[in-house]
Amino acid sequence: MENPIPSLSIVLPCLNEAENLEALLPALKEAQPEAEILVVNDGSSDDSAAICQRHGVRVVSHPTPLGNGAAIKTGARNATGEIIVFMDSDGQHAPADIQRLLDKLSQGYDMVVGARQSDTHASTKRLIGNTIFNKLASFMTGHKIEDLTSGFRAVRSKHFKKFLYLLPNGFSYPTTSTMAFFRSALPVAYIPIQAGKREGKSKIKLLKDGLRFFVIILKIGALFSPMRLFLPTSGVFFLLGLINHVESYISSGTFNNGSLLLYTSSVCIFLMGILSEQISSLHYKNSNSDKQL
Repeated sequence: MENPIPSLSIVLPCLNEAENLEALLPALKEAQPEAEILVVNDGSSDDSAAICQRHGVRVVSHPTPLGNGAAIKTGARNATGEIIVFMDSDGQHAPADIQRLLDKLSQGYDMVVGARQSDTHASTKRLIGNTIFNKLASFMTGHKIEDLTSGFRAVRSKHFKKFLYLLPNGFSYPTTSTMAFFRSALPVAYIPIQAGKREGKSKIKLLKDGLRFFVIILKIGALFSPMRLFLPTSGVFFLLGLINHVESYISSGTFNNGSLLLYTSSVCIFLMGILSEQISSLHYKNSNSDKQL
């Protein structure tokens, strides 16, 4: 007996995307006629909600703009499908690629991400920034991350909803969710996609949101893999203390307070890492308990 096909929800966070939705919604219906299409209207001031209703698409609205991540959380809570596909409502992602995500997910993965190819990034600055973030996140998780900030992904709802409390309300939900899946031993895969050029002005501020992405990576790394952050930092302080100690001994034959301070800091940071690992293990225990339910 064949396994039944899992139900599918397609969630689109939306802020003033009326023009793009007019073309995107019919294409989505044609590509995935059996899917629930859910648009989260994040306080739009244009006709986005009216266009969705005209096309017979389910809409959940925020009274005021709460942020892309907040829209994703609202969409995940209201989606009825066993599998959720998240995609931008600005027309960058091709509806035809949804099936490619689903085909890869059916191979046993819990998240599949559409990884943008280098020639489809909005600008050279964005490409460089994403490359740096991908490298840093790969180090923090111990897994190769091909596109940390892609908003086009398919997930198993039961797993994604466990991490909603971690997701920020801003644009860095892809960063957080990807790292959370990796560190919780939930298999993640990537497929290459060609992202189209968005119509209208991007709502992401490169410097402001770039700094936020960096902080989010460190925070999630500290939560899920503390020693990857604390151990190298402790080692740096110990090495600086050793260098200072050797220089002081050679020049004056003494052991100075600077070396003592650096050695002490190294030990304290290492102990903080051990404590964080214990706290992290409680998180894994809770996650494993959820899987067994």
